[in-house]
Amino acid sequence: MLRPWSAVLCYSRMLFFQINPTFQRFDCKVFPADALRYMGGAVERVTTDNTHVAVLRGTGREMIPVPEMAAFAERFGFRFVAHERGDVNRSARVERPFRFIENNFPAGRTLTSWSDLNQQARHWCDKASSTYKKHIRAVPRELFAIERQHLKLLPARIPEPCRVHQRTVDVEGYVSVHSIRYSVPAAWIGRRVEVRETRDKIEIELDARHIVTHVRTLTPHPKRITLAEHKPPRGEGVKRSDPHPDEQAIVVAAPELAPYVAALKQRSRKVAIFALRQLLRLLREYPREPFLAAVREAAQYGLYDIDRLERMILRRIARGYFLIGEDGND
Repeated sequence: MLRPWSAVLCYSRMLFFQINPTFQRFDCKVFPADALRYMGGAVERVTTDNTHVAVLRGTGREMIPVPEMAAFAERFGFRFVAHERGDVNRSARVERPFRFIENNFPAGRTLTSWSDLNQQARHWCDKASSTYKKHIRAVPRELFAIERQHLKLLPARIPEPCRVHQRTVDVEGYVSVHSIRYSVPAAWIGRRVEVRETRDKIEIELDARHIVTHVRTLTPHPKRITLAEHKPPRGEGVKRSDPHPDEQAIVVAAPELAPYVAALKQRSRKVAIFALRQLLRLLREYPREPFLAAVREAAQYGLYDIDRLERMILRRIARGYFLIGEDGND
């Protein structure tokens, strides 16, 4: 059940573990941050297996960590160490807690979500660490209380691990992160946004004053999450017959383009949304007269290839705006 998506940290028989559907570099930073908070301090070395998530190259003592992970470890004052390949004793010491957890934690549990699973895992770790163990003749939490004074103090502020994405809001007002779509205001349709993914949240930022926060969802894929404030009032939703915002912007800026836009939507080889977005870009970036002249010529010959239209505009600009005089001066 636990592998290969689980991670375990063990201090003096004290256990802390998390289970996630994936184990990427982002997850590899989230787990130590939570584990060190749980333990209340950091050690000098953290042993990991020879996974590419943390290892750039080499194994064992020759292991060189990924710079991103090395910088993360330096923030807490520890360093990653990989066990030697074929070192049975070291490997068994690392693997033994997995077996103990697999044989004792899952049985008889009802789990509603990944966050609920990890919350129950934390309570189970509290109980397991407070139980008398015959093989060590002590309670792990009591032993840890003695050793805790030798741990390194954690930073006063622990930045939450974050993964940043760049996205464009789709025509339905959603942003996709790992095949899960999160809603944003309808006014953001077609706009470029920055998405910050943390352990529990998805923050979608248009600018410093406009930020939407969702609860991070891991499964199932795909899924659509809509906040109540992003649902239009009954009867006022976006109709399929309504023009796309890019089409509206083109017609408002240049009404004479309406016939060409209507034909472009029907005859373009590209998806209509992308063709309209590219046409709007040409309208905004190039001089108006060469642009309109090229569109008129394209409409005359039934050309609806936007890439070819852009070349026609550039030829007109080259002839009309970059002429060199006979004396050699511009």
